[in-house]
Formats: sequence, C-alpha cells, structure tokens
Amino acid sequence: MAAHMSDVPLLLVDGHNLLWRAWFGFPARIRSRDKSRDLTGVFGFFALLRVAIRDLSALPEVVVVFDGENAWADRSAIDPAYKAHRATGVEAIAPIRALVDVVRGLDAIDLRHVCIDTAEADDVIASAVERCRRRTPRREVWIMSMDRDFYQLVDERTRILNTVRRPGRRVVDRKEIEVRFGVTPAQWCDRASLVGDPADGIRGVRGVGTVTAARLLAGGLGVEQLEAADRLVGRVGSRVRESLEDVARWKRMVRSRTDLPLPAHLLSGVASPEIPSAPLVVEMLDLW
Repeated sequence: MAAHMSDVPLLLVDGHNLLWRAWFGFPARIRSRDKSRDLTGVFGFFALLRVAIRDLSALPEVVVVFDGENAWADRSAIDPAYKAHRATGVEAIAPIRALVDVVRGLDAIDLRHVCIDTAEADDVIASAVERCRRRTPRREVWIMSMDRDFYQLVDERTRILNTVRRPGRRVVDRKEIEVRFGVTPAQWCDRASLVGDPADGIRGVRGVGTVTAARLLAGGLGVEQLEAADRLVGRVGSRVRESLEDVARWKRMVRSRTDLPLPAHLLSGVASPEIPSAPLVVEMLDLW
C-alpha cells in the first residue's frame, strides 16, 4: 500500500548553504584523476546530503532550494546594507563554479530542485513549509541548513537539521530555541532585529545580546510592543527606543515570506530515490 503524503517526511535543503559548506568545510580537497579540476563542491554536496538523510527515521521526499540570481533585491530596497558586506572576490565565490554540476547531478539522480529568480531560498522554503501546514499539517518537515534565520519556522512538526553539529545534537527543535535563546520561534525575528545578524548586514542595537533580548521579549512580546510595556529602561533601553524604526525595518528583513507562488508539482508526498555515493554521482557526471 502506498504511503500517505503525511507519512513521508519532507526534507527541504538550503542548496547554496550546503554548497558553500561542501566547498569550504569538506575535510579534504577532491580532484579529478588528472588533478586539473577541483571537484570538492559537487562531491561534498552529495556526500553531505547523503549523510544527512541517514539521520532521519524514514526515507524523505527531498527538495533542494537555491537562491535566485536576483534574490536580494527586495530586502536590499528595505536596507542597502543587507548582505552588502559579503565578499565577492574570486575565492569567496569559488563554490558557485560547482553549481552547474550540482544541478546536473540532482537531475541525474532524480532529486527535485527549485530556483525562483527573484526569491531567496529562505522564502521558498518558508512558503513550502506553510503549504505543508495548510495541506498536510501532520507531516514531518526538516530544513537542512546552518542558517539560524530558519529558526522562525520551527514548530512541533518542523525542525532544523544541522549536520555540522556532532551526532546526537544535530536537530534544532522548539525546546532548544526556547532554552538556549529565551525566545520562542515566533519571536525569532524580533530577537534578530535587536541582537543583529552580521551575516546579513543587520547591525542590531548596541549593547543588546541574548540575555537582554530575552528579557525584553519575555512573555511573548514583539518589538512593536516594547515601548508600551515600559521595558525600555536604563541606557540600553534608551538605545532600543532610539532605534525602534531601524529595529522594525530589520525585523521585516529577517521575516521570511510564506506566500510565494510555488510550482504546483513541487511537493509530491512521495519519497525520493536513495542518493548514490558521492563518487558514483561524480562518475555519472563524467567528471573524474
């Protein structure tokens, strides 16, 4: 009997995040037999993805999501500092050279992938999570990424899979976020707007760290409610009050969109084929 859609876990993979990790974090460089080509990006991508799937209790439906070429335009319009600091030199963007082969590899092994030109992977993944919540609320959803922005999506059925962490500690769930950071996933964007996120060029309020943010947001408050709640006291409180306009803007930048129109066929509810070993994928692509 075929499995019901809600019985098949969904694994949404942050494609660029995984590719960068494969290129810069793989333990050894992988080269073609004649040493002329660096294959670390494509080899590491499939090796790490294969290992991640082993951590799940059942074979999932896998969807790999990539950033679009013009993905940052909307948030850059809100704040030109958004990701503006990121290096664009040859070495910094070296992993992108492997992207064509990664996509060819995904096609070769029949793994679904999506890239919307004007959307970041965060927004596509968030929209897929929202679609699952509406259509198959009992379905287990995993997001494979090191990016903490995804913490805002965590709930009882949606968790983060971060395989950089040691075995046994790779799952980020609601309880961990609440214990470690003192906020709920629903408050993650409020926290990020106060504390800042250097990776995205979000400055945050000077002097506000994890403990202060948790204190300010205690009880489920959002940043819009802080002034009326009489919590903005002392020097740090004054800084927050003076920065509320910026904080509101940063929160909009961190918040993932959940309303993107996604391809109708994107989520099938059917488990994806097992991923071959990385050497075999490289062989299939005739890259050795």
